[in-house]
Amino acid sequence: MPSALLNPVLDLVTLRATVTTAEPITARMRRLRIESDALAGLDVHPGQQVRVLVTGLTLRTYSIWRYDPSGAVELCVLDHTEGGPGGRWGKSVGIGEQVRLRKPEGTFTLRPDASHHVFVGEETASVAFGAMLAALPEGARVSGCVETESEADRLPLTHSEHLDWLTRGGTSLPDAVQRLTPEPGGIAYVAGEARTVQHVRQVLVRELGWDRRSVLTKPFWAPGKRGME
Repeated sequence: MPSALLNPVLDLVTLRATVTTAEPITARMRRLRIESDALAGLDVHPGQQVRVLVTGLTLRTYSIWRYDPSGAVELCVLDHTEGGPGGRWGKSVGIGEQVRLRKPEGTFTLRPDASHHVFVGEETASVAFGAMLAALPEGARVSGCVETESEADRLPLTHSEHLDWLTRGGTSLPDAVQRLTPEPGGIAYVAGEARTVQHVRQVLVRELGWDRRSVLTKPFWAPGKRGME
């Protein structure tokens, strides 16, 4: 945690909370439940994120897996092989530890009134997808492609039976979208590595005829770049 001298300033821009659950949810992800009275009753939209102070004054951004209006957010933190402040925090933070975080934010969110929903991304996107999919009704039209390192890295997503699950090293996400040929008219949610996000968007708009305004994108990371948020 930051020096006590900074606490009055940080109290103006962050919320204090406590980790109450820290457990594996996939082979390379931990589920963290973070609770605080200050998190109660917020207007949170599926797909939003929080910025967490992981060390010193370093912020890292995490999609919200679940929000509990009684005062808790759940995150699924990926163990990145390259490490870094966020990776070290995600692996080491334990139950009972205090953390500071910003209120939920972001516009990469579910459009519930769309006629159908297409989800395209990998591990870093699947957390936001999980919140979006859980908010859809039973009969919603869902399709998409989700890529992971292995089957053991797949999050338990609602409507997962309607998604094409890919293993890295096989069919690429842009090729999988071309094979899927989702019909225009719905909303596509495309997130993950920046270049792949751009390529998938091009496939949807230029090759499959989607209106660019119907393709929501979120580049979470890029090789050699950290803290894109």
